[in-house]
Amino acid sequence: GHIICGLICHPDKEHILYPLGCTIVIQELDSKKQTFLRGHTDNVSCIVVSKDGVYVASGQVTFMGFKADIILWDFQKEELLARLSLHKGNVEDLSFSPNSRYLVSLGGQDDGSVVVWDVAKREGVCGSPASPRSAGNATVVVCSSCRDEMFVTAGNGTIRVWELDLANRKIRPTECQIGKVKRLMMCVRMADDDNVFYVGTSSGDILQVNTHNKVMIEYGPQKKKFSSGVTALLLLKTGDLIVGTGGGVVALCKGSNYKIMKQIQVHGAVTSLTRRGQGHQFFVGTNECQIYRINYTEFKEELIAACHNEAVHDIVFPFGSSKVFATCSKNDIRVWHTPENRELLRIIVPNMTCHAIEIMRDGRSIISAWNDGKIRAFTPETGQLMYMINHAHSLGVTAIAATSDSKRIVSGGGEGQVRIWEIGERTQKLVEVLKEHVCAVSCIKIKKNDQECVTTSLDRTCIVWDIVRFVRKQMFLANTLFKCVCYHPEEYQIITSGTDRKVAYWEVFDGSPIREVEGSVSGTINGMDITSDGVHFVTGGDDHLVKLWNYDEGAVTHVGVGHSGNITRLKICPEKKYIVSVSADGAILLWKYP
Repeated sequence: GHIICGLICHPDKEHILYPLGCTIVIQELDSKKQTFLRGHTDNVSCIVVSKDGVYVASGQVTFMGFKADIILWDFQKEELLARLSLHKGNVEDLSFSPNSRYLVSLGGQDDGSVVVWDVAKREGVCGSPASPRSAGNATVVVCSSCRDEMFVTAGNGTIRVWELDLANRKIRPTECQIGKVKRLMMCVRMADDDNVFYVGTSSGDILQVNTHNKVMIEYGPQKKKFSSGVTALLLLKTGDLIVGTGGGVVALCKGSNYKIMKQIQVHGAVTSLTRRGQGHQFFVGTNECQIYRINYTEFKEELIAACHNEAVHDIVFPFGSSKVFATCSKNDIRVWHTPENRELLRIIVPNMTCHAIEIMRDGRSIISAWNDGKIRAFTPETGQLMYMINHAHSLGVTAIAATSDSKRIVSGGGEGQVRIWEIGERTQKLVEVLKEHVCAVSCIKIKKNDQECVTTSLDRTCIVWDIVRFVRKQMFLANTLFKCVCYHPEEYQIITSGTDRKVAYWEVFDGSPIREVEGSVSGTINGMDITSDGVHFVTGGDDHLVKLWNYDEGAVTHVGVGHSGNITRLKICPEKKYIVSVSADGAILLWKYP
């Protein structure tokens, strides 16, 4: 939801498109069925659909000094047509001309150029520096509504109208006169008849500029400006405007004096406004990763999609059920309904990050580990705080697990201590502190009989503890920062993995290594989970792939491609229907098992 104008309703009125990491999601509005356009090597920075709906174009970011690609897609066939690369660093914005003859692209701040591409020939026509030397960067480009040869760029203190001279392969800019008004332009909308265009600014007002003589006609509202800037605009056939602001207000305004007629409040800053058909219905996208559907007549919001807008750190299923699962991220824990993929509950703890989460075996509470050093327990139905253990660890709680009788919690902290807590009806008592690890504890798993647990840490050790007598039983050393560990269901072996990209099998009884297999070609392995019968296990990590393994053979049987961020954790659901994986770009992906 962070990308300006990233949410687009397709002209066929059946689909919406939005970028997620380095993929583009096309979602059917009625059936919620999703398809994906994959081809970018890094995060997508802008996306645009042609007026007739035939083409989709998207730009990406890349590393400093490298060329950033623009990809032209065929919407119907969902295939890549061409890669256009000229801009360095990143592609700031894109726009199709009204008859889809040209695509205009704007480079980012390290590139600073505007380029016109011929869509049919798939090649560049001409380019030019986007903004004058006296002004800041141009950030928005919008094509005319009627003529293919005209487009507008706007940015920090600059609005320019460009004319394309195809015979001489040149584009010629005219700077618009806006008087003494100094503004940072955030969004531009062209009127359907091309006579005027509207510019939303970060100061919270809207400029109206004449396209023919390039002079600002008026700007408003004069007195009560929109708070946090105008970030998105929609023009209606009636001449009225729908305005989206950085404060999360969506307002219907009179076209003449910008007087607010109706307004609603949404969650997060509005980054996209897109209309379905003629504008009887429109969609709002916010940077809190929420998509709303709004009917023009009632002007009431209806939430149709929501997800985490920060990295997701953990995923957990309740014991023996696949119907719901819980995920945690910065600021919140969310509970999801698996068959319908919808959010059931959101537990918000502002400005804190939840590192790990566990649902108690009796189903009465969700326990969570937070970076402020507290363990918090919530009710799974209502999300109310049941109890909180203050100062559980000094450098934040990084891992957590609960015994099967739901009477004890084992937690690990950023300082390396493992602590065991007795949970009573109304009391939470510290039973024992196990000090062996010298670095953050990354994962804890408890044996079925509740007498033994295994902890891995970033200090390159993995320790098996006796949690009845509170002593160390075994210690495994390896030249890797351990990230994850799993008991084999028969509990005579464990598998571990971490930054050396290898999956290691260990004997629990005497701590001897059994074998090591190469888990990934590139990148750390961050998460693993094993089936209840021990035949298969899954791994995921920084190579963005979900891999399903045969345990005895140590071989990969299936690979899932889909994530565009580092996978942080993944789980096989208890009924073995799905694999759910979560990643650092805030996405939750459901896979069919196997």
